[in-house]
Amino acid sequence: MGDVAMAVPVLKALEKQHPTLKITVLSKPFLKPLFDGLKNVSFYAAEVDGKHKGFFGIYKLFKELKSFDIDAVADLHNVLRSKILRTFYTLAMAKVSFVDKGRSEKRALTQSKNKVFKQLKTTHERYADVFRKLGFSLNLSSPEFPPKKELTPEILEITGTKNTKWIGIAPFATYNSKMYPLDLMEKVIAELSQQPIKILLFGGGKKEIELLENLANKFPTALNVAGKLKLNQELALISNLNVMVSMDSGNAHFAAMLGINTITIWGITHPFAGFAPFNQPFENTILPDLEKYPNIPCSIYGNKVCEGYEDAMRSISPKTIVKKVLKTLN
Repeated sequence: MGDVAMAVPVLKALEKQHPTLKITVLSKPFLKPLFDGLKNVSFYAAEVDGKHKGFFGIYKLFKELKSFDIDAVADLHNVLRSKILRTFYTLAMAKVSFVDKGRSEKRALTQSKNKVFKQLKTTHERYADVFRKLGFSLNLSSPEFPPKKELTPEILEITGTKNTKWIGIAPFATYNSKMYPLDLMEKVIAELSQQPIKILLFGGGKKEIELLENLANKFPTALNVAGKLKLNQELALISNLNVMVSMDSGNAHFAAMLGINTITIWGITHPFAGFAPFNQPFENTILPDLEKYPNIPCSIYGNKVCEGYEDAMRSISPKTIVKKVLKTLN
């Protein structure tokens, strides 16, 4: 979801700078709300677990898309499924461009010997390059963000009226190596709960919802919203936050694409790999002790953990996070 969310500010800039361009986004059905509010962008659902599954399913998808009279294809995913689809378009004489993921640079960044520790091109710029290769000039330096979305009665029934500052905390990630330990996050919430603010906890999945519910019950100013909202409602709620605190995960990108101050906490991954939230200052990133764990980043996605780096995130003090949150709020 984070990869898809990172495309949103790029498409926002593209439609602004090329207002006559008609854009069709192809993605999984549940991600449609991410693109609401983009005037020149329509959405088409790829049912990759249903009728569009497999080679013949992708060909069927290609046939369905023919009615859109597509002139060019921008492949922002560059995986087997999208490679097959864009090949059909190449054979149909359409212009095709695809993202360069910079795999060799990322290997150099994560290797333990002869590490090349430097900021790589951001994923947002890599996406923008795809459109540039198709002939569209594109500048991401002056972004515009949507206005705060309406807090509908259904959302307010869960959150209550906003009469103080709201902080979102999304403590989970796909891999444990990217997740700040929950016992330490509880200390962060305990300190923040002493402030006149409301803490909203985000997550997904049955186990996560249970953990967040238990956590929220310990503090009167904390509320678990995981599992209680649809994606479009969750995005509306995020757009009304004052700050989002997230791991290197999808919620960080949701908040950033909406122009919300986003503080990210990193484990064995690192923003130099290009996955930092859009338009956020580097000081909004909180990193482990790099002197103690000099081989960070030792993974791009967090799926490979260096030996002895399992507890790297414990080198981040809860007070460091609290201090950063309060400074951002003020």
